[in-house]
Amino acid sequence: MTKEMMEAKIIDLKELIRMKEELEAEIESTKDEIKAGMNGEDVVVVGAFKVSNKEVTTTRLDTTALKKGLAPEILAPYMRTTVSRRFLVS
Repeated sequence: MTKEMMEAKIIDLKELIRMKEELEAEIESTKDEIKAGMNGEDVVVVGAFKVSNKEVTTTRLDTTALKKGLAPEILAPYMRTTVSRRFLVS
């Protein structure tokens, strides 16, 4: 691929990312409108659709607090290192 072709692809990518962000914002806005129309109900049935907006409680391990509270030698056997690649266009 030539540099000109790569530059054109990067321009295409940037435009697609912009479009994705616009769609994500529109999706969130539409979700908010639907939630507002639910008038505080947890579940609403509308035609063939069932919409739920229930409160969910999740318990997760706070690894940041754990790392601060325990000595590194205690944590070492439970630590896992992974290698990945990060694609970034700036």
